Parts: sequence; C-alpha cells; structure tokens
Amino acid sequence: MKELTILSGKGGAGKTTIVAALASLAKNVVYCDNDVDASDLHLIFKPEVKEMYPFDSGSKAVIDTKNCNNCGLCSDYCRFDAIHPNSSGHYEVNPFQCEGCRLCERVCHAESITMIENKNNHWFIFETRFGTLVHAKMSPGEENSGKLVTQVRRKAKEIAKSINADYIINDGPPGIGCSAIASITGSGLILLVIEPTLSGLHDAVRLAELVDSFKIPVLAVINKFDINLEITVQVEKFLAEREIPLAGKIPYNTKMVESIVKGKTFIEFAPDDKTCKELELVWERISLNRN
Repeated sequence: MKELTILSGKGGAGKTTIVAALASLAKNVVYCDNDVDASDLHLIFKPEVKEMYPFDSGSKAVIDTKNCNNCGLCSDYCRFDAIHPNSSGHYEVNPFQCEGCRLCERVCHAESITMIENKNNHWFIFETRFGTLVHAKMSPGEENSGKLVTQVRRKAKEIAKSINADYIINDGPPGIGCSAIASITGSGLILLVIEPTLSGLHDAVRLAELVDSFKIPVLAVINKFDINLEITVQVEKFLAEREIPLAGKIPYNTKMVESIVKGKTFIEFAPDDKTCKELELVWERISLNRN
C-alpha cells in the first residue's frame, strides 16, 4: 500500500481539483482530507456519512465565581496573561489566550477552576462513489489541527489495511504549518502542486525544503502552467535544480471551474477534453513510483 500526499505551498493552487480528478482514475483507494481547517474534497465527492466522532482539541480553564475568593494567584501564575478581573471585580479567563496548561487549576486554593474539554470539532468516515473518505471539520478559531490530521490519517490507514487498498490518497493542506507537517510524516510519496505565480513559486520552494527534510520521494505538477509561461520556466528550472521529477503540466481550463460547480471531477465532467490526457499521464507517473 502506497500513501500519496498531495500538497501545495499556497491555497488556490488546484490541489483538491487534481485529487478529485485522480479519484476518477485510481482504483482500490482510501481517501483522506488532511486540510482539516478548510476541507472541501467532500463537496465534489458528495459522500454519505457512515460514522461521526468528536475530537477534543484541548481544554480551557473556567472560573466558578461563586467559590473564587479573588486572591489573584491564578492571574499571577498565568504566563499567557489570560486571567484578569472583569468589570464586576471577579477573575475570569479569556478563552482566546488560555493555552489549557492547567497551572491555574493546580495553584487555586479555593478549587474554583475547572478545565472544560473543547469538543467543537468532529471527524467522519464517509462512503463515496470513489471509495471511503475520512474527513474532519474544525470550528473557526480552533487549535490542534496537526493532531486532528494525525487522527484522520491513522483511521484512513486502518481502513486501507482492512480492505487491502492499493493507495491512500491524502488531500493535504496548503503551506508549511503543523497540519502540513502532520500530513507529510510517514507518507510514501509527495505530489507538489505548483501554481506559476511569484507567490506560488516562493511557497513551493519553502514546501520543497520542508519535504526534503523528511527524505520522502517527491513529484511535481504545474497547474495552470500557461497563465504565466515565464514563471513556468522558472518553476521547471527550480525543479530541475532540486532533482524533482515533473509529473505533468496542466493547462488553464475554464471547464475545471464548471466541473466543480456541477459537483463532478474534471474527468467525469469532460472525459474527452485533452486536459484529461495530461491528468492520466500524471496518474501513470505516480503509479510508476508505487514501489
């Protein structure tokens, strides 16, 4: 079983669109949406929920003002400056600054501080027309996206082993943050999706440096390569210097947008379009790197 993670240095590069297109070509695959902060693969897959689970993204301190004696010890010890008196003179916790370290709870002699688990996030197991999809949803402003990525990947791997899948395909998050690192760790192959813009190239360089530190094989795709041929040449030069094989160059195609609006993969929407041939070549080159 090969675990393929598809990443981009920036949002909007076309990563999810390419993942969806490959879903029309790949067989015996478990899919995993690692972009837990802003997942959208399910919009094209149109899944049916099989299972749903809460995810504890951490705890926040809460002060019971009835028992609190206003000694201020919790505020003195809080290194995150999260505890202050309110307009009524009672100490309260700012949930946006609280890091859930529990120190205030331990130093409170009145035992008026408790930790409340945050269960606003969920992860799901879906059935789709392409196979099983493991997916998560984080509420706005929530934390621990890297931990949640690890959770959905772990479950995807369990399912893949149970059905003897040939691939796990991870739709990764953009950037180089915690969720991207959690997506890369343990993957068998990385596919970089690069947009030929200055920001796209800059962020691809940073992402390639991150992936290189994990010593994982890498392929690259230049998406919408014809919107700026000058920068496409720069991207190709960069890939050659880093010895990153180019798996394909996808042209800009307005039908891509139309397919998304219709909730279909590009290959479902326009099977006779010449862009499909390039996508087929990308999947063929990925398959050659299976072992």
